[in-house]
Amino acid sequence: MEVSDVVEEEDKSTEETQQEEYEVLPQHQQQLKGKKISWPKLRRYDSLDIESRTVKGHAHGHGSKGVGWSVVLHLAFQSIGIVYGDIGTSPLYVYSSTFSSGIINHNDDILGVLSLIFYTLTLIPLVKYVLIVLQANDNGDGGTFALYSLICRYAKVGLIPSQQAEDQEVSNFQLELPSSRLKRASTLKSKLENSRFAKIFLLFATMLGTSMVIGDGVLTPCISVLSAVGGIKQATSTMTDNMIVWISVAILIFLFMIQRFGTDKVGYTFAPIICVWFAFIGGIGIYNFIKFDPTVIKAINPKYIVQYFQRNKKEAWISLGGIVLAITGTEALFADVGHFTVRSIQISMCSLTYPALVFAYTGQAAFLRKNMNHVAETFFESIPGPLYWPVFVVAVLAAIIASQAMISGTFSIIQQSLSLGCFPRVKIVHTSAKYEGQVYIPEINYLLMLACVGVTLGFRSTARIGNAYGIAVVFVMTLTSSFLVLIMIMIWKTHILLIIFYVLVIGTVELLYLSSVLYKFDQGGYLPLAFAAALMTIMYIWNYVYRRKYYYELDHKISLDKLKEALTGTNICQIPGLAIFYSELVQGIPPIFKHYVANVPALHSILVFVSIKSLPISKVPVEERFLIRRVEPKELNVFRCVVRYGYMDVRNEQEPFEILLIERLKEFIVDDFWFSQRMLINNDENNGENDDENKDVRQVDEEKRQEAVQREIEALEKACRAGVVHLIGENEVVAGKLAGIGKRILIDYAYNFLRRNLRQTEKVFDIPHKRMLKVGMTYEL
Repeated sequence: MEVSDVVEEEDKSTEETQQEEYEVLPQHQQQLKGKKISWPKLRRYDSLDIESRTVKGHAHGHGSKGVGWSVVLHLAFQSIGIVYGDIGTSPLYVYSSTFSSGIINHNDDILGVLSLIFYTLTLIPLVKYVLIVLQANDNGDGGTFALYSLICRYAKVGLIPSQQAEDQEVSNFQLELPSSRLKRASTLKSKLENSRFAKIFLLFATMLGTSMVIGDGVLTPCISVLSAVGGIKQATSTMTDNMIVWISVAILIFLFMIQRFGTDKVGYTFAPIICVWFAFIGGIGIYNFIKFDPTVIKAINPKYIVQYFQRNKKEAWISLGGIVLAITGTEALFADVGHFTVRSIQISMCSLTYPALVFAYTGQAAFLRKNMNHVAETFFESIPGPLYWPVFVVAVLAAIIASQAMISGTFSIIQQSLSLGCFPRVKIVHTSAKYEGQVYIPEINYLLMLACVGVTLGFRSTARIGNAYGIAVVFVMTLTSSFLVLIMIMIWKTHILLIIFYVLVIGTVELLYLSSVLYKFDQGGYLPLAFAAALMTIMYIWNYVYRRKYYYELDHKISLDKLKEALTGTNICQIPGLAIFYSELVQGIPPIFKHYVANVPALHSILVFVSIKSLPISKVPVEERFLIRRVEPKELNVFRCVVRYGYMDVRNEQEPFEILLIERLKEFIVDDFWFSQRMLINNDENNGENDDENKDVRQVDEEKRQEAVQREIEALEKACRAGVVHLIGENEVVAGKLAGIGKRILIDYAYNFLRRNLRQTEKVFDIPHKRMLKVGMTYEL
């Protein structure tokens, strides 16, 4: 769809060369005088009227800030409690899920399984994630959304045409690019940008990954708590499976009920408990290894994997669905990197988590070699008698911590999806003033609780839940690898042989596991796919209408000539005050304004058109968040403002949005004065007008402009005192007259049902109801 664009004369300055960094001073008249301007050349992008297809992309390099070793080690300790709860509780159920029938056919099968677990732990969490994937973070943040945002920043694959040249001047937007192998990277980038199918597929893949991780948020509490509580059967024979299920349900309900108190605030206090847990499982593993069968060390030889498959054939392939549970929670290494640093997670993984897990699985294998009939309850049967109750208590606590981490991760993922326009607006409560990423979403919390209780009561065993869990885990890992290959080619520009090696080794292992877990589709494997299908349906409906609304506004936006005509019309009455029009449209004036003027022929003395925009980066610095431009001529007192957020930014700031906007307007007025001053000086220098007479003339003009700036700021303050009104479009979205039945169902029923049950814009930005005016308008899509 081509859109005609009206560009102001000031937009011509986009061809100038880069300007040096400068300060925008909030003090006005006093600091205007005596300020020496030292910019040799000047540039200003003004693309608030330019549709994004016309904006050329570029990227910059930037250095990463170093972090002291004391901080890194402190964060490494803290990460133990947040990141490793899930993977750390896997020894509770891996062997029982692998030998799900409860029978081990051959004693050497234990060595084959141990060898598979060892090499899987080494290849996926250690090599793939710790050494490779963690490097693909988005300014310190990780997860599927971070990978997608990196690709969106480097190539124009977003489906909403809201990119602006100014976005690339945001400090966090810049990418660090190697200088070689450009041809292959440019070719792939061009194909992605020119293929609508590729753009839709990337968004679809991101939605799928997001949905699967949310599915993890349901299954992790179920399998972790059920496995831990199940250990009590070794202490008393009166405990039945039915009682274990109901105890697990009670713990799950309690866990979800305390989410609203902001349990993430004490998330870092979990580290000592998980450290004790790793000490227990590692120590017990070493004890069992020495006591029962030290010869299991020979499982390091991969020939036992080959022999395992030769003996068991199809059953060995099916058992991979249980072995993959040893790496559940690995995605948390990447998803939670934003709370820590890459180095701190690498240290905690290599120094504690990986060795403890290897010792735990090795010890269990040694125990099973002498006690093959105890495979169904391997973990608790292998605990030395005096340590049973301490280990049981810590196991339950570790299971709760693992569940807490995945629940919190689910909240963060949904917050990220909101910024992409892929999820209905829900209430987001920030539970920590210190840690920005810690959020709580009431609606999602209760839906997760109902889903967890339903799964636990419905499946009642870790084996069946494990079948479902494996599919969610491997799907996300495979998707991460796919995105990583694109990043290797386009952004890192890795050597082609290394990319091929990565695909052949890591890709083959993950596809083998994926084929195995899909085999158990009818034995519970359908569950995460059902969750994903439901979530993706919601995401698709919301994103589809979101995009159609944006294109509708883009097609019907008001040109600058029409705006001036409306503002200067004889039938328009001007009243004192400041009016803020909210819209999602970045380029130009939204059609809602024309609708407002046609029905209410009165306008405030100062108008500001505000559009809220999400950038494909995790955070936008507060000082770079507001992008303001003036609608010429100045006498109109009309401004356009794009408020830019990253997908991890907190929108409900401590300071009200209205106050921030007014302060940024004042700063822009001062900044605009300096810009015009620099342009005049540059013109004089280019024309050779440096004599004393011209300097005197410029001095007089400068004083007049300073007075004009001061008058404009006083006019803004006066308008604010007269009253600030927030005008929000109450858009009714309906299918067009020529729309088919499918489109009518999607827009008229599905989307409007979701819309009626979500939070509105005024709640997102804490707009006071007494000064809010909703303007109704119908969009026929």
